[in-house]
Amino acid sequence: VVLSAKTMRLLSRLAAPLALTTTSSLYFISSVAPVSGFLRSSVTGSSFSRPSARASFLRMTSTDVIPGRPTWQQTMLRIKDPAKTLPFYTDLLGFTLIDKFDFPQWGFSLYFLTTLPQGETYDLTPGTKEAHDYLWTMEGVALELTHNHGTETDADFSYHAGNKEKDGFGHVAVNVDDVYAVSDKLEKAGCDFQKKPDEGRMKGLAFVKDPDGYWVELVARGTPGKIANECNFSQTMMRVKDPKKSLEFYKKLGMKLLVEKHFDSFSLYFLGSSAVPDDANPKEMFQPCLELTHNHGTETDDDFKHFSGNEEERKGFGHIGFLVDDVYKACDEIGKMGYGFKKEPDGGTMKGLAFAYDPDGYWIEIVPRGGLDFGDVKAGEEAKSAESA
Repeated sequence: VVLSAKTMRLLSRLAAPLALTTTSSLYFISSVAPVSGFLRSSVTGSSFSRPSARASFLRMTSTDVIPGRPTWQQTMLRIKDPAKTLPFYTDLLGFTLIDKFDFPQWGFSLYFLTTLPQGETYDLTPGTKEAHDYLWTMEGVALELTHNHGTETDADFSYHAGNKEKDGFGHVAVNVDDVYAVSDKLEKAGCDFQKKPDEGRMKGLAFVKDPDGYWVELVARGTPGKIANECNFSQTMMRVKDPKKSLEFYKKLGMKLLVEKHFDSFSLYFLGSSAVPDDANPKEMFQPCLELTHNHGTETDDDFKHFSGNEEERKGFGHIGFLVDDVYKACDEIGKMGYGFKKEPDGGTMKGLAFAYDPDGYWIEIVPRGGLDFGDVKAGEEAKSAESA
């Protein structure tokens, strides 16, 4: 993100100091970012309340999309202590823990959460084969929380939550009917805020911090009462250097440009997964969108590059991930875009799983629909092992 010195001084005062972590062994990795909508609005002088939207400058047909019906399926964040983070998302924001993976042999665990429609019953046990089958065939998007064992007992340990100079990851978000009511509930629960609804120039939106300091935007829905849930997972925001390149990349992964908004010094692009309708409204749809933020001028600066969050001392956000029918065929086409791979399908110890780079160097996980045998210890297996011993 190219920001003025004045902007960065403001940002340095507003953004909380954060730190680092290790990467888990199976290539479940991490990434980071700078400012969010309310800061961009206040420092550029542009109006965020009534942005202009215009037609997409990139139209793609189904033949342009990589093979295997790619669907956006996850956003990954590293967390220090699941005992604190899981209740924040489940008890306060209404997420459901749909699955978990335990890897005691490698010292980490994965937790997958999502928001399900109000009234929908989820009766699978996280960590079982049945829950794994649900996860790797879902049409929605999960929040993957990665816990490297031992961080929870290290008083000096913390993750880098983004929003420092040149960070790429910005925030995740939930849509709500009443930003003020939800903010009041979260404040009474002891949550810290980056911005309360009436702070700053942009009224009516808020940024609460999760236990690791990641920013969670509270966005007012376009039509109150249309969605029964108090909160629904609604976006992941990443900053991009050149929107033309990034939009082309993500559209080849089946994503649809739903809305774009242009201001004096930055632009926003809201993309939906291939599973959402073409005319979906990001403020009214139940599934999340991928928000790509472009600070004007970065695309012409040859030396500019965002931090992806996988650099030492800046680890926190890890990646976003897609399900495909055939990882090998999908990666053959992804490779033709020329951005390379962190891990090719047959690289490393985990075969049939890949991590591609997008134009900004973010890690994009490519997972086979239906999943793999990841080598995790399933729920109940530890007890069986102890009994047999």
